Amino acid sequence: MEIIQNFGFVFLAMACVFGLFMAWGVGANDVANAMGTSVGAKAITIRQAICIAVIFEFAGAYLAGGEVTSTIRKGIIDPKLLGDNPEYLVYGMMASLLSAGIWLLIATRKGWPVSTTHSIVGAIVGFASVGISVDAVNWGKVGEIASSWVISPVIAGVLAFLLFSSVRWLIFESSDPLKAAKRFVPFYIFLVAFVVSTVTLVKGLKHVGLSLTFQESLLYAIGIAFVIFAIGMFIISRIRIQVSDGLEHANVERVFAVLMLFTACSMAFAHGSNDVANAIGPLAAINSIIANSGEVLQQSRMPPWILLLGGGGIVAGLVMYGHKVIATIGTHITHLTPSSGFAAELAAASTVVIASGFSLPVSTTHTLVGGVLGVGLARGLSALNLRVVGTIFMSWMVTLPVGAALSIMFFFMFKGMFS
Repeated sequence: MEIIQNFGFVFLAMACVFGLFMAWGVGANDVANAMGTSVGAKAITIRQAICIAVIFEFAGAYLAGGEVTSTIRKGIIDPKLLGDNPEYLVYGMMASLLSAGIWLLIATRKGWPVSTTHSIVGAIVGFASVGISVDAVNWGKVGEIASSWVISPVIAGVLAFLLFSSVRWLIFESSDPLKAAKRFVPFYIFLVAFVVSTVTLVKGLKHVGLSLTFQESLLYAIGIAFVIFAIGMFIISRIRIQVSDGLEHANVERVFAVLMLFTACSMAFAHGSNDVANAIGPLAAINSIIANSGEVLQQSRMPPWILLLGGGGIVAGLVMYGHKVIATIGTHITHLTPSSGFAAELAAASTVVIASGFSLPVSTTHTLVGGVLGVGLARGLSALNLRVVGTIFMSWMVTLPVGAALSIMFFFMFKGMFS
């Protein structure tokens, strides 16, 4: 307790710097989840993607980033074991933010799309198991998170494969693609509206006072989707396109480019609201301990200034360095068109919805990469850049151990400095 009282301001100042650094890494690496496919499919330019993401990521992070947050990120640590030494949690959370931020910087420089959630989880597991006690870690929860390495990309890949195959079969391989598009695109509009609404209700608005269950969110989303479906049917029925032979596919791709824009905006908002916690969750824990004179609480109110810091850091990272990972997801794995990019994006969003319904912890990074792999496989294995895919998988495997190793080193460094 005495250490907290003597160095409280220093701890909070350091945590703010490290939290901003981590939020910068989230923006630089993770925002590609929302914008990578849209840029790769040339539905929007990189500058347009950055402008859209700045608005929706910051709005999601600040407006819906969390009124109440678990100060022990994702229930990984047992707070009962920290009552006598709250400064250990402060050291550990600072170490976790710094180590995860460094790993995200390294991964982003290489263009590797890694999970920010796994980065911070690996860091917390590292300092807690070595610096406190092996028993302090909820290994069951860690196992659930690790299982998402396989679950999320597989689900997203299968869904993307099926979606893109259906688009090719129903529209592009028909005798009259434009006529087929008018017939079937409204149903894809319904799917987009349903998934986008569900993602926003389940992931993006869960902290703004809307106490909706998952089932209630689905019902509201179905209602919204029907309304948008009817609007889409009306607009498409009014379209009269006279084109020469050879331009039908280009016109159809334009329709999917518009659909991608809506999906990308929603995913950016949901990502900002959900993944900002990876940066500000540990900061909120440190702030709570200092504000409560060393008492370790499981939950605490989220001060608005922390949300502002997290949102600002995400935007800064995106603007300054986000193009690296956007290029990897959008162009280096496989060639994307608006229709294939739409399938990958919708599959990733659908996986988030499915995972939320079953309370499965999934990585948005892994889901989108899985979706891109799925649409690539729909064109054949040769459509994939297997060297890039192998590098991405390797970066996923080392994220947890690298985060843990760095966190252990920084934990003992801070412990030696202040204890």
